[in-house]
Amino acid sequence: MTYDLIIKNGNVVFRDGVRKVDIGVKDEKIACIAVNITDEAKEVIDASGQYVMPGMVDTHVHISEPGRTEWEGFETGSKAMAAGGVTSYVEMPLNALPATINKENLDLKLEAAVNQNYVDYGFYGGLVPENIDKLEEMYDAGVLAFKCFLSDITSDIPGDFTHVDDYSLYKGMQKIAELGGILCIHAENPNVTKKLTEEMIREGRTSAAEYVDSRPIFTEVDAVQSAILFAKETGCKLHLVHISSSEAIQVILKARSEGVDVTVESCPHYFALTAEQVGEIGPRAKCQPPIRRAKDQERLWQELLNGNIDWLTSDHSPCTEDMKQGNMFEAWGGISGVQNNVDLMFDLSVKQRGLAVEKFVDLIAYNPSKRFNLPYKGEIAVTKDADIILLDPNQSYVVKREDLYYKNKFSAYEGRKIDCRITKTIVRGNVVFDQEQGIVGEPIGKLLPAVR
Repeated sequence: MTYDLIIKNGNVVFRDGVRKVDIGVKDEKIACIAVNITDEAKEVIDASGQYVMPGMVDTHVHISEPGRTEWEGFETGSKAMAAGGVTSYVEMPLNALPATINKENLDLKLEAAVNQNYVDYGFYGGLVPENIDKLEEMYDAGVLAFKCFLSDITSDIPGDFTHVDDYSLYKGMQKIAELGGILCIHAENPNVTKKLTEEMIREGRTSAAEYVDSRPIFTEVDAVQSAILFAKETGCKLHLVHISSSEAIQVILKARSEGVDVTVESCPHYFALTAEQVGEIGPRAKCQPPIRRAKDQERLWQELLNGNIDWLTSDHSPCTEDMKQGNMFEAWGGISGVQNNVDLMFDLSVKQRGLAVEKFVDLIAYNPSKRFNLPYKGEIAVTKDADIILLDPNQSYVVKREDLYYKNKFSAYEGRKIDCRITKTIVRGNVVFDQEQGIVGEPIGKLLPAVR
C-alpha cells in the first residue's frame, strides 16, 4: 500500500499508555499502526523524541462571526487553534450576532463558516427564555449540544444572548431530555453576583481582588446545585462548563454517584493563573467565573490529578483590545487562550505534576469526543480520523504577541515561558500547522456531523 502520510519514530499516546510505533494515514483516516511501517508514502514525518497525540477536541470556543467578526472570525480563530494543537471544536451560541437561538440564525453561522476553518467544527444551540419551541429545529439541523447561562447576562442589543430564568430552564431541560440532547450550563448565582457587583462599584472597590470577591465560590456551588436539581427532575443530560472550584466539583461527583448524567469541564486559565497574579496582568485575565486565589487553585489541581474533572476546554472568548481597558469591572470578561492550551497544560500537569500522559490525552481529546458523540475523533486508533498533534517536551518558548494568530493579538499569557511545544498539527491527515512554516495550506475544516 502507498500511504498518504506516515508518522515514524514517535512516542504515540494511546489510552492505555505510550508506545513507539509508526502511524500510516490513508484517505484522511488512520489506516495502520505498527512498529515499523515500510510501505511507501507521499509524505513521511519523523517524530523522533516527540509525543504523538490525538488533537484537542475543544468543546468551548467563542467565534464572533457573523455580527462581531472584529472580535474574532472563523479564519483567525481556527488558525490559532491549529497552532495550539486543536483539531476539532464546538462553537458557542454567543457572541455572534444574532445569537444561535433558532435554525435561521444557525444557518447564518453555517454559511459564514464555509471554507474558513483550518480545523473541523460544530455548533451549539442556545437556550434562552423565548426559544423553547425552537430547540427541536436546531437539534434536527445538527447542533451538537445546547448552552444556557444561569449567571446574569443581559444586553440591549437586538439578537444578543440572554440568561434563563428558572421556568425556562425547567421547560428547556424537559424538551432537551425529550430530544436526547445535552445541556451545557454556565453556573453562577445571578442575583448574588449582580448585587455584589453593584455594591462594589458603588463603593469604588474595583481591584482585581475585589472582582474575585464579587463572584465568590459559593455562588458557583449554588448554581451547580440548582442545575443538578433540575436535571434530576427532568432527566436532562447535563454538562457544567468552566468550573473553577473544588467545592462545585464535589457537588457534581455526589450527583453522579446518585445517578445524575452529569459531566464537568475546567479550563487552563484556572490552573495556570491565580487571582493574586491577575492584579499584575490586569483585565486580559478577567473571566467568569473569576480566576481563583492560590489556595483554592491548589484544591482544583487536586481534583484534576485525582481524575474528577472530565475534560479541559479553552473557553476562548476574545474581543477587541479597547474592550479590555478600564478597571476589572468595566472590562470585557473573557480570555483569549486557545493557541496555548495544550502545551501550557502539558507543561503544568504532565511535566510539573506527574500526570500520566495518557490521562492528559483523555482530558483534551477522548472524553469530550465520547460525550459529544464524535465517533471518529479523540483517539489514535485504526479507522479514526487522522487528527494528530506532535508535541516536543524538550522545547521551550515564550508567548509573544507577534506570534498569536488571533484577530486581536493579545493574551493573558504574554511573556510566559512554556516548557514544551506543539510542532505540528494534522487534521484528517493534512498538516495545517508546522512550527517552522506556520499555518500550512488553505482551510480544510469540515462540519462535524451530529450522530444521534
